[in-house]
Order: sequence, then structure tokens, then C-alpha cells
Amino acid sequence: MEWNTRVTELLGIDYPIVQGGLAYLAYADLAAAVSEAGGLGQITAMSLDSPEALRSEIRKVRKRTAKPFGVNFAIGQHGRPYEHLLDVALEEKVEVLSVTGGNPAPFFDYVKDADVKKLVLVAAKRQAVKAESLGADAVMVVGQEGGGHLGRDDVGTMVLVPQVVDAVKIPVIASGGIGDGRGWMAAHALGAEGIEMGTRFIATKECVHASEEYKQALLRTEETGTVVIKRSLGAPARALSGNWTEKILRMEAEHADYDKLKDYISGVANRRFIHNGDDQSGFGWAGQVAGMIEDVPSVAELISRMVKQAEDIRRKWS
Repeated sequence: MEWNTRVTELLGIDYPIVQGGLAYLAYADLAAAVSEAGGLGQITAMSLDSPEALRSEIRKVRKRTAKPFGVNFAIGQHGRPYEHLLDVALEEKVEVLSVTGGNPAPFFDYVKDADVKKLVLVAAKRQAVKAESLGADAVMVVGQEGGGHLGRDDVGTMVLVPQVVDAVKIPVIASGGIGDGRGWMAAHALGAEGIEMGTRFIATKECVHASEEYKQALLRTEETGTVVIKRSLGAPARALSGNWTEKILRMEAEHADYDKLKDYISGVANRRFIHNGDDQSGFGWAGQVAGMIEDVPSVAELISRMVKQAEDIRRKWS
């Protein structure tokens, strides 16, 4: 079956499936595998410690696939500068740039003369409308089921996606709670023209930076096995439930401020679990879709399975 949508045409991919930015996990191994399997893989720029490290990851992807891929910029990380990394992505002529967190206006101004496709992750209809007005080529719309940082309004994907579809003219990519062909086809039914997946791609063989303990935790987790932390800071984010996240929630309930919380919610604490498997002093981001994850396939196997599920649904619908 053909899977042509405005998303596949825009990005030059076979299937309208985008891999999420995945801080400290989305490097060349995973990005190349997703792109080679027909989706859009992405490298996470802000997790790298230098422009040359990003350049190296970009070139590693190009050695493994000739297909399009993207670089994600999580620009909302406490005002960290990103221009030096963005310069590398532009110099290397990366086809797609995506923006998550923060105000994308300065980012768009910086790349206004570049021949790149621009995607923006949003968590509210007003954000989608703003992104379109700034020149986004497509918006990725994440509902409250998603992993990592979310919107403040607690609106689910099922409600949020059609609202955004009705509010903008550019393609909409649905995110949050999607991990198989059924979720993919549900997104199309809501009016989206593609999907973004983060959590599901962590539990794959090519997500080599994710510890075995992290992947096994995803396999064990039920749909109720995640919690939202950082809500008291105005930056809600969904993570696997565990000893470390329970400490964070207790501190938030006791009105701890950012200075008291920062060491608990830091990237260092995140990496202690996702890289090293230490769940006593770290945590891992995950969406509610973790409750649907039952194996750790290769990326190619996962996408092939999703395509088969989606094609079966299309046949039933027809």
C-alpha cells in the first residue's frame, strides 16, 4: 500500500513516522535505523557537548543511510545557547530541523535563509497556530500521554490533535500514546498526516545508549506505571514511576523550589538511570505507551510490524 501524505512528501520518507528527540538517547545508531526503515530518524543536538560531536553524529548517520534524517533542538533547557550547534547542522546541510520547548521565533529567524524543513513540537492549539505563523512546515502535537516534557493543560492526544488539525493549514503529526499500527491509524482518523514516537523507539535494539535496565523497566511497566513530575515548576514531564520520582513528588508536595529540586531532576540524574541503570539515584522519561511495550525488536522489525497492522486496518476500513 502507498502511504503518501503531506508529511511523507515534505520529509521525503516512505512512512509518516518520526522518531522523537529523546534526550541523551537519540544518536546516530537510532536515527540511521529509523530513516533506513522508512521513517524520519533524528539526532538530539542539545545532548551533545560540542559542535564537533554533533558533526560526527551527522556524518555517522550519512555513512549508514542515504535517506533523510533530522536534528532536534530542545531549546527550552534553561536558556542554553544552541546557535553553535545549529551552525553545524546548517553547514552539514541536514534536511530537517525540529524544535522542542521554548519560543521557536529566534530559532526560525536564525534559519530563515536556509533550505531546511522546520518541525515544531507543540502541546496546545495556540502554540500550533503560533508555530504556523512563524513559518513551521509542520507541527508535532503531543498529548498528555506522552513521555518527557508535556503541555500544562493536561489535554490528551485524542482531543488535542483534531483541534489543531482544524486550527492550522500545515500538516499535523500526532504524538503521545502511539506505539503501534493501531495508534498510527487512529492518528490518521483524527486528521493527522503522520505520527511521532519517542518511548516506543527506546525499546529497540538500535537505541544502544539506553541501558538494559531501562528497557526492561519499559517492558515491565503497565499503563499506570508513569508519573508526572516538575508540575510545581510549571514544566510537567512524564517519567517512569520509581523510587527517585517518588522522592521528587514528595519534595514537590512539600513546596520545594527549583534550587532544591535541580539535582533530582537534572540531566545527570536522568543519565544515571537511562545510561547506567541506577534506579536508586536516577529516573527515565516514558509515556503511558510503555504499558503496551512487550518486546525489544530491531527498528526495522518494529516499523514493518506497524505497517502490517496499519495495512490490515486500512483493508477493514475499505
